[in-house]
Amino acid sequence: MKAMILKEFRQLRRDRRTVAMLVAIPIVLLTVFGYAASFDIERIPTAVLGPAVGTTNPLVDTQPDVFEIVHVDPAGTADDAHDLLRDGKAIIAVVTGTPTTVYVDGTEIFAAQSALRQAGSLPDGVRVEVLFNPELSTANIMVPGLIGFVLLAVGTIITSLGVVKERAEGTIEQLAVLPLKPRDVILGKIAPYFLVGVLDLVLITVVGLLLFDVPFRGSILMFAVGGLLFLFVALGFGVLISTVSQSQGEAIQLAIMVMVPQILLSGMIFPLTSMPLGVRWISYCLPLTYFVQIMRGVFLKAAPFASLTIPYLILTLMAVAVFALAVLRFRRDLAPTGRRGAAEEVAA
Repeated sequence: MKAMILKEFRQLRRDRRTVAMLVAIPIVLLTVFGYAASFDIERIPTAVLGPAVGTTNPLVDTQPDVFEIVHVDPAGTADDAHDLLRDGKAIIAVVTGTPTTVYVDGTEIFAAQSALRQAGSLPDGVRVEVLFNPELSTANIMVPGLIGFVLLAVGTIITSLGVVKERAEGTIEQLAVLPLKPRDVILGKIAPYFLVGVLDLVLITVVGLLLFDVPFRGSILMFAVGGLLFLFVALGFGVLISTVSQSQGEAIQLAIMVMVPQILLSGMIFPLTSMPLGVRWISYCLPLTYFVQIMRGVFLKAAPFASLTIPYLILTLMAVAVFALAVLRFRRDLAPTGRRGAAEEVAA
């Protein structure tokens, strides 16, 4: 038993990546959950419109630190308020007049609930209307995000085992002597997973719509483009992970490390407005953050392309960047030693 224990310690000491993960994962999880796992809303972007914008506001003045005014328009109307909430420029829009109307973005369910609690103590002259998700249904919020989670799991974990399996079976040298460029090899390897991911995208969307009665108010084309872009990013992460992993165990570990922050920090579960700035900036580096914005905008808000241009653009840039990194890393895997060794074996 003593010899076995010593052997395991020596083996663990040589596997520095696993040791680093054993130490880093608990710290990362504790930090992320401690700062991000909060439903307490500390900042609600608020727009004030109408001729009486300069007067005392019955809602905003209740908690001026929470209701942060980001837009003021004395000539604004109810239609302008709808556009601001649909485009994600505000979560609450107060249209002054008789009566004063408070429009709340129902897709930001926790901020909406906080605003409704405050509105409950206001005078009768204030009317509150919840847009896009008037029932404040959790399923309407979660299902579009869960589509991204499923695609992320399928694309990252399954694909990450691709090149690792080639290396473990010794067939990566055969790939080196094929008359194909590294990008062609990667595209060939991810093509089957891409088709499976597309099938999963359609399947889980149909199940979500039928089983949970989630509304779909937007464009099918915008939904398809967003889903395919995100799937390509997820597959790119999977290939990139597989090129830096020496075993399937390492690949799965790295895939989990990529997935966990995206699940917790993308706004799929915990609202971004509840996260401190020191953690929130990480959210803006994660592809799932932008996919969730696109899906909720398409499903619930019928948002036009102009409202979601930035998420689409960032996903496109991420897809190009991740695929380029995967190609470069894969090329380094094949050359020069891998290619030369394979050529000598073939010649022999």
